[in-house]
Amino acid sequence: MKKDRKIISILVTNRSGVLARVAALFSRRGYNIESLSVCATEDDRFSRMTVTFTTDDDVTLEQIHKQLKKQVDVAYIADLDDENSLGRELLLIKLQIGADKRNEVIDVSSIYKSKIIDLTATTMILELTGDSKKIDAFIEVLKPYCILEMARSGISALHRGEKCIKNFID
Repeated sequence: MKKDRKIISILVTNRSGVLARVAALFSRRGYNIESLSVCATEDDRFSRMTVTFTTDDDVTLEQIHKQLKKQVDVAYIADLDDENSLGRELLLIKLQIGADKRNEVIDVSSIYKSKIIDLTATTMILELTGDSKKIDAFIEVLKPYCILEMARSGISALHRGEKCIKNFID
């Protein structure tokens, strides 16, 4: 059975312990979180959690919604899909790179519109933002250049157009 990637945005009360309780809810039910991005919002009372996970059916998604709605700190839950929302990730990637290969990497980085944010005689750190497919493709292209380490954020996403998650509260 094919597993589909799901992204949900959860507006939660901005106080300590909420992140742990929401993450524990996924864990207790056996759902694996692939990425998690949390930030304060324009309203000090709330934080936004963007959770990415895979599931093989809509029943799982419904169960997650039901369980989250039981949490007192959850104000609203929104499903984000590719048609109605935009999502981006951040990648920082450090390469071990000598002077002989540096121009090749600079050419690749310009194609992907990444930025060189640190450069030494033997290493280079690149920064790239984009959708998951772009990030995956960039990593794949850089594999021959000795990736020393990388850090990748979770997806941050918003609805397109006029729809705002905060319009569903208060």
